[in-house]
Amino acid sequence: MTARKHDIAHELLYGVPSEEEIEFLRGPQSRWREFKMILSVLREFIRGFRNLHFVGPCVTIFGSARFAETHPYYTLARQVGAAVARMGFTVMTGGGPGVMEGANRGAKEVGGRSVGCNIILPFEQMPNPYLDVWLNFRYFFVRKVLLTKYSYAFVVLPGGFGTMDELFEALTLVQTRKTKDFPVVIMGKEYYKPMIDFVKSMANAGTIDEKDVILFHYTDSVEEAIAYIQKNAVEKFGLTKEKIKPKAWLGEYGTKGK
Repeated sequence: MTARKHDIAHELLYGVPSEEEIEFLRGPQSRWREFKMILSVLREFIRGFRNLHFVGPCVTIFGSARFAETHPYYTLARQVGAAVARMGFTVMTGGGPGVMEGANRGAKEVGGRSVGCNIILPFEQMPNPYLDVWLNFRYFFVRKVLLTKYSYAFVVLPGGFGTMDELFEALTLVQTRKTKDFPVVIMGKEYYKPMIDFVKSMANAGTIDEKDVILFHYTDSVEEAIAYIQKNAVEKFGLTKEKIKPKAWLGEYGTKGK
């Protein structure tokens, strides 16, 4: 495939960056443009904090948007979402299709709460239909902060670059003590075996500590994953099912999607 054909195929699949995005990546902008961007980021953070303040303790489930409803990993995500909701947690995902939809769907099917932080992309990733609350974000880094801020555990199912980004973000925060040692569960042993082997090789090379290899739990069993979260999140941090209630006088109302 020629470079031009590759570019066209990539644009058809992922969309074309906006002129504003291209301009931003060229380097320093005028002070006014830089200030406007800061305000835009600040608005996203404030909107996220206000609307997710009341969702209660969450477990965030990461995974690919590309698995169809009939795929085994979609089914696994659905089972995990249901099991997490039965524990009393709110299930939080990136809000899109695939694994994210499966997890949100599982939570809804057992009467649990389901939240999505959807990213606005050129190819129009839409929120899945199993969300009680969802927010659309323009900036990936704002979305990542909110996907971690409200969660006491992270479950990582098979996924691509975005899932890897989210997984290693969570592990880095725990490793560097920028957050509590919340449990990270990796599911999909066959899929993730090469990555696990690579992590072990990092420890052997000395680029990470040997104890960093046990910062996550590695399993295909929903029951084992839930038991690990129960011990290392619920019991360890003394979590309860109480949720903060909105105050009308502060204009704190629930959101169905913004």
